[in-house]
Amino acid sequence: MSNYALVMPIVTALLILCVALYFDLRYKRIPNLLCFLALFLGIIINSFFNSWSGFIESLFGAGLALILLIPAYKFKMLGAGDVKLMIGIGAISGPLILTWSIAYGIIFGAFTSILIATKTVGWVGLKAMISRYIDCLYLGVYFKPEKGDAGGVNVPYAPALMLGWMLATYINYDIYDLMWTVEIMLNEIGTSFNLI
Repeated sequence: MSNYALVMPIVTALLILCVALYFDLRYKRIPNLLCFLALFLGIIINSFFNSWSGFIESLFGAGLALILLIPAYKFKMLGAGDVKLMIGIGAISGPLILTWSIAYGIIFGAFTSILIATKTVGWVGLKAMISRYIDCLYLGVYFKPEKGDAGGVNVPYAPALMLGWMLATYINYDIYDLMWTVEIMLNEIGTSFNLI
């Protein structure tokens, strides 16, 4: 696999995720146009570098994102924009990185959601949420969050999805080999300039 075939999807996905992060944090929504652009670019880039196998891998990545994330949308754990964004990222990155991105995104989501909710309602809201969860566990009954409770804050999930994708991409063996190759090339360039 050529270095361009690795670099192009990474750069494209990173740019798409950065724009999505901006819109999700600023406007609490991810534009449909951005999600469709990600899907389109993923299919084009992977088809260009890997022909039919790249096309199929893009479709498989997008389809897997749809299958994995529709239940999260149905149970209101993710917004529609998050699901559409990850369908596009699945088309760009493929099914393997997508799967790990979602897994790591869930882990990061626990932390980013608490941080963003605490920033919104303060420590009093965080304490109210913890107290409510303790009551729910103790009494065996679920109580809905009241106003000012951190559990009732609608938090953007793009930060968690982006962090999950970054970690999944970073620990991918092909990417690691690419980074090693780039480092060797930069060292050779630096050495050649010292010799001149």
